[in-house]
Amino acid sequence: MAWNEPGGNGNNQDPWGGGDNRNKGNRGNDQGPPDMDEVLRKLQDRLNELFGGSGKKRGGGGSGSGSGGSGAFFWVAIVVAALVWGGMGFYTVDQQERGVVLRLGKYHDTVNPGLQWNPPMVDQVSIVNTTRVRSHDHQALMLTEDENIVDVSMATQYVVSDPKAYKLSVRDPDDSLTNAAESALRHVVGSSDMHSILTEGRETLAIQVQERLQSYMSDYNTGIAITKVNIKEAQAPNQVQDAFDDVIKAREDEQRVKNEAQSYANGIIPEARGRAQRMLEEASAYREQVVSRAQGETKRFSALLNEYQKAPEVTRERLYIDAMQEVLKNNPKVLVDVDGGNNMMYLPVDKLIQNRQEQSRTTVAPNNLRLDDQSLRNVTNQVVDQLRKRQPVRREGR
Repeated sequence: MAWNEPGGNGNNQDPWGGGDNRNKGNRGNDQGPPDMDEVLRKLQDRLNELFGGSGKKRGGGGSGSGSGGSGAFFWVAIVVAALVWGGMGFYTVDQQERGVVLRLGKYHDTVNPGLQWNPPMVDQVSIVNTTRVRSHDHQALMLTEDENIVDVSMATQYVVSDPKAYKLSVRDPDDSLTNAAESALRHVVGSSDMHSILTEGRETLAIQVQERLQSYMSDYNTGIAITKVNIKEAQAPNQVQDAFDDVIKAREDEQRVKNEAQSYANGIIPEARGRAQRMLEEASAYREQVVSRAQGETKRFSALLNEYQKAPEVTRERLYIDAMQEVLKNNPKVLVDVDGGNNMMYLPVDKLIQNRQEQSRTTVAPNNLRLDDQSLRNVTNQVVDQLRKRQPVRREGR
């Protein structure tokens, strides 16, 4: 049976009335929802029991009940506020980040990655990424050492190395980096000439700017570490760019011609040195040959002198025969004049040599028919004998 059915015991089973409807007037017969005041009073009673209050005070009067309910609400509000306050203090620091903690506006600590807790509204935490590479670009017209103007574009890459200094030492570290980068670049460009900046000096320029900029950042205690400085572009101003292009082209042509001349010199100089060395070697060989030949002639003459002293006639005849051999060997024709007569002997040596050569090609001639030094010597001896026989006869006729 339902608690609100008529004629039953439902009047004593009203969950909103607690089984007692005597103090409620005619509300026991009311079939509507219970009063919200009564529900709140019951909830206050329960809270008072939990926090040490006494439920009996409700029977003593309305003032006791009101003061107990206010105290319970106060403690509940405190607990809820404490839980909310404590929950707001939890936060997470990533692996790439660091947290700078300020307690009541003063530096307290630098926290590492992980789950952290700090008192809300007491500590202020600033999260800083210490591994992300930041970049800053700068471009400006600058005056070089040789009083020329160049347009330089530079890119600076940096990371935060000290989160505490980055957040607390300088009001705006990125703005300080911008001013310091321009100062360092102007200082280095002003100490260099335009040719080196536009051509092969860019790498050196970047290194010098990085060193000077890092020195500035360390002096300012910004907590910034410069990782790389790149000179993206260095050129003359647009107003005179065409003239500078012509100058650069002329310099490139000059360098090309120098390289070609050096290449030609590298090819011709070793060749000339080689020819000179060869001539020196040939001269030295000729000298050795002449000296050796002279020494050999000297030794031969000395040996011939000894033989001449031993047998003058034989040696004289031998020398005559050798001389005739040398003469007849080089002359194709020999004419021999006879004293006291009109006859002239003609020896066609060239014909004899030709005939002997033809015979040697067709057939193998005997050794006594071959025209060699021995045959020529025999012919010479015969001619000499004939001359000797005729000369005494002429002398007797005279």
